[in-house]
Amino acid sequence: MGCFFCASCILHLHLTEEGWRRSLCVIHPPAAAMSNLFQNTSFFNMDVLEAKNVSFVPSWELEPVPIIVNPWDVLLCVTGTLMSCENAVVIALIVYTPTLRAPMFVLIGSLAFADLLAGLGLILNFIVTYIIDSGFVSLLSAGLLITAFSASVLNILAITVDRYLSLYNALTYHTERTVAFTYITLILMWVISTTLGSLPVLGWNCLEDETTCSICRPVNKNNAAALAVSFLLIFALILQLYLQICKIAFRHAQQIAVQRQFMTTSHSSSTTKGVSTLTTILGSFALCWIPLAMYSLVADSRSPVIYTYITALPAICNSIINPMIYAFRNPDILRSLRIACCGCMPYSLTMRPRTPSDV
Repeated sequence: MGCFFCASCILHLHLTEEGWRRSLCVIHPPAAAMSNLFQNTSFFNMDVLEAKNVSFVPSWELEPVPIIVNPWDVLLCVTGTLMSCENAVVIALIVYTPTLRAPMFVLIGSLAFADLLAGLGLILNFIVTYIIDSGFVSLLSAGLLITAFSASVLNILAITVDRYLSLYNALTYHTERTVAFTYITLILMWVISTTLGSLPVLGWNCLEDETTCSICRPVNKNNAAALAVSFLLIFALILQLYLQICKIAFRHAQQIAVQRQFMTTSHSSSTTKGVSTLTTILGSFALCWIPLAMYSLVADSRSPVIYTYITALPAICNSIINPMIYAFRNPDILRSLRIACCGCMPYSLTMRPRTPSDV
């Protein structure tokens, strides 16, 4: 009995490795399968670890990827900063000068506020592009720019209408009716501008379909074309009003000449200056905005980006030119600026009579 047990033990110990595996498969097939599975899994894990050891680099050893900043975006941001500072000065002069309360100065202040918002919108657009990178914030930035530039164009139209009325109805211009009409016009203009600016946030954008984007993302091409056509119609109306202003100014000059039997040098020079002022206003407005409006009608997001910057930059610079044309050329605002800067006021400026070019 004991010999049989010893023999069986020796036989069991001298089994070959292959026999052991066969016996294991016969006796415990699930265990053998699990053993093979674990072996295969361990080999696979070793391969993965080796691959990770080759490709994995600790985060502290990775070099930071530099952010490439577009020089055009930097230029637009700097332009927006300059616009904001310049128009903030105009607003401060109008607010803190009690004598600047006429409808004309209210409209000039509204124009400066619109251009100030445009400058802030350009700064916000730069921050959204390179820092925040959020779709909703980009829609808000685009809406702010549309609101600001729409209000700027509409304020220029309102100033033109105000100048026309000041010449056409010179006797009744300074009545309470004119003041009420001015404030109603301001409210209507800002409501229209805010409505246009809210369209991208309300869904009128191209974020879901990039193929419908215009040259100014995220505004789609149809909306950009509608804004361009609206601008061209406003420009045509401004041109017509300024032609009527020129006719009225020349008619007044001829009446004065008939009454005095000769054309004085002062009235001749004032008329010439008035025409040059109107030419400067119309010329700068057309050169700044018409290229962008025409390009928005024919181009889309697939067009070269450089053309968008080239046409958009003059339109943006129009908000820098506006204070020089409408504010700093006005003798009352210029006098307030001189008092604020150095506390002095030249005698020639205080005694200077108003001319048609100042209206």
